[in-house]
Amino acid sequence: MEQKTLSKWLKCILFGIGICGLIIYIMVIPIYGLSLKTQYPEFSNRFWPWLIFLWVSGIPCFTVVILGWNIAGNIGRDQSFCNSNAKLLKWISGLSAFDAGFFFIGNIVFLLRNLSHPSVVLASFIVVFAGVAIAVVSAVLSHLVYKATELQEQSDWTI
Repeated sequence: MEQKTLSKWLKCILFGIGICGLIIYIMVIPIYGLSLKTQYPEFSNRFWPWLIFLWVSGIPCFTVVILGWNIAGNIGRDQSFCNSNAKLLKWISGLSAFDAGFFFIGNIVFLLRNLSHPSVVLASFIVVFAGVAIAVVSAVLSHLVYKATELQEQSDWTI
């Protein structure tokens, strides 16, 4: 597959992820929260803390999509193995690890403040695991891209 074609596909996928994320964070989560609030009025004090918590946890996710867009742009310019991509992947790794930690600690705090249920905390482990997995994979990719960049620079100087 050609670099420009690959870049276009990556950008289409990232655009789709961004749109789906916006729909989930702007429409699905608030509507679902409001329906829970009306069905269980005794839990209405949990609506805004959880909504704000989920919105804040979405900020690193959208930042990762933007960083991925920049990586796709570099790939389209035939700069797949460059220090810029290695740094962007390292940022993605850090943001994913931060978001996983933030989500885990936030769930524990909500549990301790009696704003959550233990089963919600257990279910959040899936999200935390996914965040840690993304962090590890992007850290490995960052390292590999950096090593490939070094090899490419060495081969450029070889006659």
